[in-house]
Amino acid sequence: MARTLLAALVIAYLFTPATHAHAEDTAKPNIVLIFIDDMGWKDAGFQGSDFYQTPNIDRFAKQGMIFTNAYAAAGNCAPSRACMISGQYTPRHHVYAVGSTNRGPKQKMRLTPVPNVQDLAAEQVTIAEALKMAGYRTGMFGKWHLGTESPFLPSDQGFEVTDMIQPRQEEDRSGDDDPKWIYRITNGACSFMEDSVKNHKDQPFFLYVPHHATHMPIQASAEMTKKMADQPAGEYQKNKRYAAMNAQMDDGVGILLEKIDDLGIEDNTLVLFMSDNGALPQSPPKPLRGFKGMYYEGGISVPMIARWPKVIKPDSVCNTPVINLDFYPTFLELAGAKVPFNKTLDGVSLMPLFEGQTQVAERAIFWFFPGYLDNSNPGAKNPDFRTPPVTTMRKGPWKLHLFHEEWILDDQQNTSSPWNSIELYNLEDDISESKNLAQDNPEKALELLEELLAWHKSVNAKLPTEK
Repeated sequence: MARTLLAALVIAYLFTPATHAHAEDTAKPNIVLIFIDDMGWKDAGFQGSDFYQTPNIDRFAKQGMIFTNAYAAAGNCAPSRACMISGQYTPRHHVYAVGSTNRGPKQKMRLTPVPNVQDLAAEQVTIAEALKMAGYRTGMFGKWHLGTESPFLPSDQGFEVTDMIQPRQEEDRSGDDDPKWIYRITNGACSFMEDSVKNHKDQPFFLYVPHHATHMPIQASAEMTKKMADQPAGEYQKNKRYAAMNAQMDDGVGILLEKIDDLGIEDNTLVLFMSDNGALPQSPPKPLRGFKGMYYEGGISVPMIARWPKVIKPDSVCNTPVINLDFYPTFLELAGAKVPFNKTLDGVSLMPLFEGQTQVAERAIFWFFPGYLDNSNPGAKNPDFRTPPVTTMRKGPWKLHLFHEEWILDDQQNTSSPWNSIELYNLEDDISESKNLAQDNPEKALELLEELLAWHKSVNAKLPTEK
């Protein structure tokens, strides 16, 4: 009953004129969101890889805009997806991790982590629900990872046509021609688009294509594995099985893009390509520090491309920091709709960037993880955890990490010199996050710390507690 009432309120408040000239002059575009799993910042040719073969993605990048400072909203799968689908930072929906925030040697944890929520709340008005009520036909094919039973399924959360694939990650499908379901996902997505064009001509569509590739286990068809067997190793990237999986994913993306062209809808279809989090250790993202599960650049920096021929200039580059939270307000603007009733969105519309504006207001972007992840990898702060509890922010070239253990137990009462708990980096000079500038530039460090603590209050962030 409550959800029905909420839906009615959303319908009543949803529609409003778009605010940018292109959005006003163009019919509501179709929206295709291709979301790759665990694809690292340097896992494609257009990103500078000297090893991977991604001709379809590289061609796609030339047709649209590359975002050089694109971020996932979390360091691993489920929270990043929850942020994107809800349009909200982790403290608002409490999906912080996959499974548990209490992962690793318990005796080494100095704090009691904030418990994790595994399902995106049914009360959330998702990006799909908002677009559906704005007149869009909605479809999802692939990995959901925000709930396994009703009322948390994609079909409960605004997607009309779905094929949710939930693999057992330990399952050995290496002998299969489609071990990561790349072609099953792609064929379903292509059928949805064809049906939309033929049978729903007056209705724009939103298509969400979240792949399982390139997540572990590393699997590809025998044909693709054989093809990549003689690929010369790169400077850092050398795993040929991963290269085969990556190449097969690229093949799926190429099929989907070709279908858009064959249907004649490419001019008024926004296609976004992004990954859900940073790189796996099997595919080093050098010179970035860290991997998936960390909040150094290697764990949250991802490849991103946007193509929309009517608006976005081909072969263009955007250096402004963006985050997948920005998709929700962007899609609402394209749909000519406003924020659903009683809903807070934490991102901003990307329309000014799509239209080529380079002078945009500088804003802070935040990440919040109040728990522990096990399996420490190179670049981690702590040898026992991939990440301990941390809040991270980026503003302009500056990036600040506030580590909760040191803050709560050591520095919280000494805010004028909190050097145990913070790290400050200038990413323009030090993309590898190798030189902590907190004590060299205390004014900037304390300025950002004050803004970060104010953000904690604004989103009611629950910090881990003393044992």
